[in-house]
Amino acid sequence: MTDNAKIINQLRALVLLTQTEEQVARTRVSQARTEAVRRELTQNADNAAERTRAITDQLRALGGVPDVVTPAVGRLSAVLKAGFEQAEPLEEALLQDLSLEHQLLDRATYLKVLTEQAELPKVRQLAERLVTAHKATVEWLTVVLAEEAMGGPAALQATALQRVAGTAARAANAPVRFWANRVNEVVESVHQRREQAGERLNEATDKASSFTDAVRETLTVGRSAALRRAERIARREGNRDAAEAARAAREELGDVSADELPIKGYDSLSTQDAVKAVKQLKTAHDVRVIIRYEETHKARTSVVNAAQTQVAALAKEAVGVSE
Repeated sequence: MTDNAKIINQLRALVLLTQTEEQVARTRVSQARTEAVRRELTQNADNAAERTRAITDQLRALGGVPDVVTPAVGRLSAVLKAGFEQAEPLEEALLQDLSLEHQLLDRATYLKVLTEQAELPKVRQLAERLVTAHKATVEWLTVVLAEEAMGGPAALQATALQRVAGTAARAANAPVRFWANRVNEVVESVHQRREQAGERLNEATDKASSFTDAVRETLTVGRSAALRRAERIARREGNRDAAEAARAAREELGDVSADELPIKGYDSLSTQDAVKAVKQLKTAHDVRVIIRYEETHKARTSVVNAAQTQVAALAKEAVGVSE
């Protein structure tokens, strides 16, 4: 195959993939956690549409068949992708987005080398532009995944169906059932204290029953009260792991008192001082606690945005991305 034919084939493939990239970006707009991220995703989609036009122009200039089918296929691929990913956790959908961007980056890099050999400066400039764009998107998605891995909140949030899918996936994964297992242990220890010293509970039946009772109680008197009670019992029994698991669940709900926050005197800080203090936090956990507390108690947008930015900075540091 001649270099010219290879270049045409790569341009055709890039049109299809870029069209898919545009539609994926547009579906992600509704999942943006903040207005800034929403604007960025909208701009990304518009940029992808412009890149599609530029690639198509070069394809036609090289004698390629005018492309009217590929864009429709790209849109269909994105629609199908968006539909299928609703049945999987958010992280899996993001990993697929990242895979798409890596393929675009690799093909653009290959195209750049082909055009250098074929001495086609206009197509080479286009390839260089594509490489730059896809490197930036790969970096962005890598950071979003790192934010999710650190507990978030990530720049993108799961849809309702993806939250259900994520919960189901975590429920099927025994190591991640840590909190449920610790609650079972707390309830079991209470039973054991009340029972005769030598009496043993049926391991499978009683654990399932204990957890069912705990869930029922949570729904009846409120999750926060149940978690606080479980934490008190665990600490009284010396079960530190269970107590920390219950506290972590409370933090996720924003159910913490001011003296439990990682920033001393937080409630008395002005918005400006709170923003400065958040930027000094060094762990994603501490930032997350502040975000949940703000969302539950104060709802100061500027503080939440600053905290989100700090999570992104910590995520970049974790994956080795420079500012």
